[in-house]
Amino acid sequence: MGELAWAALAGVLVPLAAVALDAAVRAAHAWYWTASLGAGRRGRLPPGDMGWPLVGGMWAFLRAFKSGRPDSFIDSFARRFGRAGLYRAFMFSSPTIMVTTPDACKQVLMDDDTFVTGWPKATVALIGPKSFISMGYDEHRRLRKLTAAPINGFDALTSYLAFIDHTVVTTLRGWSERGDDFEFLTELRRMTFRIIVQIFMGGADERTAAELESTYTELNYGMRAMAIDLPGFAYHKAIRARRRLVAALQRVLDERRARGAKTAGVDMMDRLIAAEDEGGRRLQDDEIIDVLVMYLNAGHESPGHITMWATVFLQENPEILAKAKAEQEAIMRSIPQGQKGLTLRDFRKMEYLSRVVDETLRFVNISFVSFRQATRDVSVNGYLIPKGWKVQLWYGSVHMDPQVYPDPKEFDPSRWEGPPPRAGTFLPFGLGTRLCPGNDLAKLEISVFLHHFLLGYKLTRKNPNCRVRYLPHPRPVDNCLARITRVSTSH
Repeated sequence: MGELAWAALAGVLVPLAAVALDAAVRAAHAWYWTASLGAGRRGRLPPGDMGWPLVGGMWAFLRAFKSGRPDSFIDSFARRFGRAGLYRAFMFSSPTIMVTTPDACKQVLMDDDTFVTGWPKATVALIGPKSFISMGYDEHRRLRKLTAAPINGFDALTSYLAFIDHTVVTTLRGWSERGDDFEFLTELRRMTFRIIVQIFMGGADERTAAELESTYTELNYGMRAMAIDLPGFAYHKAIRARRRLVAALQRVLDERRARGAKTAGVDMMDRLIAAEDEGGRRLQDDEIIDVLVMYLNAGHESPGHITMWATVFLQENPEILAKAKAEQEAIMRSIPQGQKGLTLRDFRKMEYLSRVVDETLRFVNISFVSFRQATRDVSVNGYLIPKGWKVQLWYGSVHMDPQVYPDPKEFDPSRWEGPPPRAGTFLPFGLGTRLCPGNDLAKLEISVFLHHFLLGYKLTRKNPNCRVRYLPHPRPVDNCLARITRVSTSH
């Protein structure tokens, strides 16, 4: 056999050997995690692919999100294994069942006995082991009770609204007076961060607020990364950022404790310092700091990103913008003489704008996945989720399901007219006892900004077709480089 013939044979055999090796490694990895289940339980697992050891499906996951086609990851499972709604995989170093249908998501989220939180190691380490995302049911319920009313209660929202309204008005005016292009998303995040810092640490000085904001950006990029604590990896930078963040919060906490009771009840940090359970136990510093870290993250990332996308979608859809603007103008005409700023009564009149916000939440999928862990064997949609396995709830798949939302890739606020959505079909803030405690505050922030923007300003993007990056949250790679122009002098 000549050299050319050998080369041709090698050209056939080498790819075949690579395919065979890949299949063998995947099969061995799947066997390692499922052999102990026994034939009966193993046969009830949903279809799927455990991938290679250590990495599992993470390479495909990251490749899909970094390519700008995040839906392609779950779509690949549906294409290979049919529309089962549940798929098995190996994600974030754990055997995992991925849930992609409304009814299955609802079952998991509403069953606190069977499903506990199961966030990846990186997220727990960065937000904190004593934050809501890693607490047991009883401790979570206790702390949520302590913190929910001061965030979402009527009196709390009323007191926050004046500061939010003033901050939005002065910020928009300042942006329009710049006369140049700037990173709209970056500045929005700074604005929402100022708001949440005021709510949680009203006495924090400008230096502390700036330090917290800059540090949080680095921490956030490690949230969905693999927990590799080596230089050059996002998780390594995020861990270092958390240490700086904790040090800054500890400094503020020490100052508050030194002042004593005279400032008790002023803001959330004071309330957490003063809180005690029925047995008189008070929160330790690490518990307070982890709760604050969690709220600071949730309280400015989601409002900042959703506000940016809602503004962009309004600007891109003139008919929707005109309808939303007309509603805000009608609200302004109904405000009594002498009233300064917006009230919650005005906010609740923003019915169409609320639909715009809900459609943005559905369309953007700012929190595209959530995590649980099974405490016992359980059947979901006819498939077994084994005890100890992680569960990923793919909210993005639910929100983009054409059987739930016709023409899901069309931005259409009118789809929110009529009765509220069926439980499990709209999950931007989760569902059940672990529903995001700051959801009302977030929608208030977003709506106040859009109200003032619609009445007096215009957004002009520098790169309207800019590529979108999807991790850790969907955003244009240029952070929405744009110019804000004032179009009405009466507002």
